[in-house]
Amino acid sequence: MATLNSYITGAIEELRHVRWPTRQQAIRLSVIVIAFTAISSIAFGFIDFLLAEAVAFLLSFTI
Repeated sequence: MATLNSYITGAIEELRHVRWPTRQQAIRLSVIVIAFTAISSIAFGFIDFLLAEAVAFLLSFTI
């Protein structure tokens, strides 16, 4: 039990040393992450579409 108590106390002490972002920084970083995720999703979707079309084209040669 002392080990768990020591761990929790140490974790709380470390959290006091964390430099938390300001509200503006958090909003700006969240927008960057959402934009990057959206752009990546569109790019991967486009690549997936192209590869699916290529496979369908190659399979159209078989009887």
